[in-house]
Amino acid sequence: MQRAAGCSRVGRGRLVLLLLAVLSPWIGAVTGHAVLFYSTGNPNYNTNAPGGSLTNSGWQYEAFWGDFLGTPIAPNYFITASHIYVPPGTPLVFRGVSYTTITNYDDPASDLRIWRICGTFPVYAQIYTNTNEQGQSLVVIGRGTQRGTVVTTTNSLAVITNGWQWGTQDRVQRWGTNVVAAIVNGDGLLATGPIGEVLQANFDKNGGNDECHLSFADSGGAAFVRDASIWKLAGINLAVDGPYNTTNTNGDTNAFNAAIFDATGLYEKTVGGVWVPASGPGSFYATRVSAHVSWINSVINANDPAESPVLQSAPKPGGPYADEMTATVDGASKSITVGLPAESRFYRLRAWCLLTIETIRIQGGDLVLTYQ
Repeated sequence: MQRAAGCSRVGRGRLVLLLLAVLSPWIGAVTGHAVLFYSTGNPNYNTNAPGGSLTNSGWQYEAFWGDFLGTPIAPNYFITASHIYVPPGTPLVFRGVSYTTITNYDDPASDLRIWRICGTFPVYAQIYTNTNEQGQSLVVIGRGTQRGTVVTTTNSLAVITNGWQWGTQDRVQRWGTNVVAAIVNGDGLLATGPIGEVLQANFDKNGGNDECHLSFADSGGAAFVRDASIWKLAGINLAVDGPYNTTNTNGDTNAFNAAIFDATGLYEKTVGGVWVPASGPGSFYATRVSAHVSWINSVINANDPAESPVLQSAPKPGGPYADEMTATVDGASKSITVGLPAESRFYRLRAWCLLTIETIRIQGGDLVLTYQ
């Protein structure tokens, strides 16, 4: 899925969203990619939580959502990219627990989307609220694939390696590092609305063993920066530079998506559809979270109803039901205690999301109900 862009070096070329590349007719045969490394094509590289100085640098906050990632940012909310598609009813899986997604909120000024879940996350990421991201190191997390076929060009002296095409999609979560090279304007990238400021990171060959680029299926993943001793959420993965071509004469026939660290000898498509000489390293872009703190807070603070359900009872299944005013709810154990009724009663839960009574038992002179 390609959209014209108007930010930094993207202004002379195009961007590839990290999601629906299959919509482009010439990309249909090219499988997608996630976090790609300069140093290695080993598919098992950086597939576990980072350690050392990168311990607790964000990996612990990433949750599976379909083929993509989401990041919990409050007890009942996670954030991701609005342009990705996950089938309705797909749960978010965080630390082995499935959470039903209830409703979502789109930022009118960016590609950010916040989802409300049924339940409570045990932990969640802190938001980076400072505006000094440029020059800072990033830990970037995505899901998807392996490094693909090498991209080369030939000059009068030698064959030059430029990077690697996107390879086999395996939906494996990986992490890598990079540096925020610039803060640029992403407006114009999506036809459906503004993008606002984005973090730009370049795929440099001198970036170290963990230097990474992004591609297909990385959308919605997170980029973290360190704030004192705490790694905080600074970006949500959005797009990458591309597509590329080895010639400017065959239109889109041989165009490809790739992680390029040196575009010398390659061509990149302009907004107007013309293939022009490319140069320098390719970049990836993440929506700048610090530019949307007010909107994020407005969502998680204004849409935060009480989590505890209310027990209701009725003399017959069809009602009428009334709240049991003396019932006590224990949210930690997900149990409700109410006095033993003198006659038959039917019980249900009144809650803002779907909850089910799992068990009922008599304990002393009370009924104890558990729910999920």
